Amino acid sequence: MNKSIKNFVAAIGIDLRLVGMVGALVALWVVFDLFTGGRFLTPRNLFNLSVQTASVAVMATGMVFVIVTRHIDLSVGALLGFIGMIMGTLQVHILPQYLGLGHWSIWIITIFAGVSLGAVVGAFQGWIIGYLMVPAFIVTLGGLLVWRGAAWWVTQGQTVAPVDTTFRLLGGGSEGTLGDTLSWTFGVLATVAALVMMIQSRRRRAKHGFTPKPLWAEYSLGGIATFIIMGFVIVMNAYPLPKGAVKRYAAARDMEIPAEGLFISHGIAIPVVILLLVGVAMTFVAKRTRFGRYVFATGGNPDAAELSGINTRMLTVKVFALMGALTAIASVIASARLGSVGNDLGVLDELRVIAAAVIGGTALSGGIGTIHGAIIGAVIMQSLQSGMAMVGVDAPLQSIVVGVVLVLAVLVDITYRRRAGL
Repeated sequence: MNKSIKNFVAAIGIDLRLVGMVGALVALWVVFDLFTGGRFLTPRNLFNLSVQTASVAVMATGMVFVIVTRHIDLSVGALLGFIGMIMGTLQVHILPQYLGLGHWSIWIITIFAGVSLGAVVGAFQGWIIGYLMVPAFIVTLGGLLVWRGAAWWVTQGQTVAPVDTTFRLLGGGSEGTLGDTLSWTFGVLATVAALVMMIQSRRRRAKHGFTPKPLWAEYSLGGIATFIIMGFVIVMNAYPLPKGAVKRYAAARDMEIPAEGLFISHGIAIPVVILLLVGVAMTFVAKRTRFGRYVFATGGNPDAAELSGINTRMLTVKVFALMGALTAIASVIASARLGSVGNDLGVLDELRVIAAAVIGGTALSGGIGTIHGAIIGAVIMQSLQSGMAMVGVDAPLQSIVVGVVLVLAVLVDITYRRRAGL
């Protein structure tokens, strides 16, 4: 890397590894766009990519905490399928009997039940790991088999469909979006929030005696954040609703469609909004709460953390409970996007989630990891799969490529940390 670029990156305080990940992602997009004749970098494909990434990325934020504390969770894909089957059965077969078909509260009760179940299951697995001292690999490997089998027993292998209409909006699609105006509003609010956090961070550094970044570096960071957020909004608003959805939209509002057609933007998909909110919340937990500090302290040195008074066993229970709750949120997104729940929901998602966290810079040795890195890792994983599918690469070869990329990512990470002395 050019020396001036290194100095610029160092001045604005961005991790070189993060710059490398973003550079790799951009290069990946450019290559796939060339091989697909310009079809990859279109608003339509980027919209679909963002929706497809959401469920894995949500779980990847929780997997960061799990891996940081030197554990692993192989059960998340099976648990996603099990919770999805429970939620599908609730809203299709059980709740309508008591509340009536299409009742407004069905989707709310379903989500509450799903997230509660995920947290309980995660806490139970964490209790076995933390208090009974059974290795996380074994506990969650057993969970992978148990919850996948349990999902089958809920409906004897039958697909549950259709899910509640309002619930379905949480999966994206032509109607599960913010639309043009709300997307702009969301973008402006997100930009303001990002700038406010930068200002607060600068004030905190000065308050505690640390040298703040140069003002030009702060302005550069603010400009980059604004460009990314508003650029994303522009791209999402550039993707129009299909003709069928436009007709339904116009009919619902007694609008006449002109001869030249009616352009109505998709805007930002609701699953992406959920992902961004989860990402912000998890970043806050990691950097601004005692729980987050305990997680990274325990991952850095478990013995020292325990000697300092941290209840590492209860911490393990809490980390896995959080992972279970996030898996339930991902299950909401995945099942709502499909509009149904089948026995194949979440298959191999555990590998995608772990790969996203690791590619995003979470060290398997523990103690190191970032939420934004895991989200970028999930985007890279989904971009690889989507791009290869568009190019026409066979599914077995796709698996080979993803596996090779995962190993190379870990190798690069290890090499980088050795050179950086981490």
